[in-house]
Amino acid sequence: MRKLFGTDGIRGVAGEYPLDERTVYAVGRALGHHLPAGPRRLAIGQDTRESSAWIAETLSAGLRDTGAEAQSAGVITTPGIAYLTHTQQFSAGVVISASHNPWQDNGIKIFGPDGYKLPDQTELEIEEEIFAQLNAANAVAPKSACSASLPGDAPLRQAYTQWLAHSIPGTGPLRAIVDCGNGAASHLAVDVFGHCGVHAEFIHNSPNGRNINENCGALHPEVVAREVATRKADIGICFDGDADRALFADHRGNVVNGDGAMLLLARELQRQGHLANNIVVATTMSNMGLEIALRRSGIRMLRAPVGDKYVLEEMKKSGAVLGGEQSGHIIFSEIATTGDGLLTALKLLEVMARSGKPLAELVAGLKVFPQVIKNVRVREKQPLEKIPAVQAAISEARRDLDGTGRVVVRYSGTEALARVMIEAESQERMEKHAAAIANAIQQALG
Repeated sequence: MRKLFGTDGIRGVAGEYPLDERTVYAVGRALGHHLPAGPRRLAIGQDTRESSAWIAETLSAGLRDTGAEAQSAGVITTPGIAYLTHTQQFSAGVVISASHNPWQDNGIKIFGPDGYKLPDQTELEIEEEIFAQLNAANAVAPKSACSASLPGDAPLRQAYTQWLAHSIPGTGPLRAIVDCGNGAASHLAVDVFGHCGVHAEFIHNSPNGRNINENCGALHPEVVAREVATRKADIGICFDGDADRALFADHRGNVVNGDGAMLLLARELQRQGHLANNIVVATTMSNMGLEIALRRSGIRMLRAPVGDKYVLEEMKKSGAVLGGEQSGHIIFSEIATTGDGLLTALKLLEVMARSGKPLAELVAGLKVFPQVIKNVRVREKQPLEKIPAVQAAISEARRDLDGTGRVVVRYSGTEALARVMIEAESQERMEKHAAAIANAIQQALG
């Protein structure tokens, strides 16, 4: 069982284990030893947190000590590094980011030479090497490890933005409000949307190291939704800290999440004859309404565990070309190796421009079942199936909602949280059971 890696890399409070200087340095050495033989080049990028620079530099010092070379792309999105890793023949790619987490947190995400996130087994092997490094005498990072700043290679970023700009034929004269979340998309989005002819107004694109995700971006899509309604724009677009996901707002100021985006995109791919096997892969968190709406169009929805890497695994098994999460990770497996918020936004704009229809009309077939999500902070992640009171509350909810709702209880892969999600036609029953399960978890593990 992995101890450091969650569903999206290693994550924690910057400066504290496992993101203290000593452990980050060990991660660099372990990764360097794990790279294949031959020239070992690694692409590294970071988001806008104030801790991202020293973490990138410390990890790079560990890599250099193994004879590997780290080439920095500077501030860039997570999918940007994934793209560069497999198109520029890097041995691996690393992103220093905690995605949607607050600025105090950070993380380390690793991509293989093919641009895909590492399989669980590979992460476990790297973990074992990290612990071996920590137990070794040379595990302490040299004092000089953090003294030199990694310069960002502008041509690397340009290679990614140019690929995005040429990935669609055009978006027409659509007017968009774009909330960059003070994250990695803050400057890239300006370039990309400019190249594509989008009339975009940008908000929250002035990062200061501590304002990433702060009351903005994909964590607060209602902010861009209000701006769209006020400024009478066609669409609102918002990204999370590393821009691997995007959420939207229609011209009326209604939020459109990843489920709405998948419905729109699936129908468009089906219209073009490009929706392989008429299958879309979502997760356990996607609303029942999406499944029903897709079924009406003759499209089957498969569910994977939460995490875009698991969505992609199911896509490979089923031959699906489109998959994603309600949170806004959307994967186009024929052209990208991971979720990409900028790419998703461009694809939605392309469909709007081609059809001449507003976003509200394109997602009108999605009837969302009432859904509640309760997060319970836990001191440890014990197997929920071994806690009788929790299992009793879950079983009671499933019996009561049989055929009229869903119950999903899981641990977050990136935070010390248990998530309780319930969908039901009855708001009262939904809230009653969500509270009962959350209270049982709180009593046992809170």
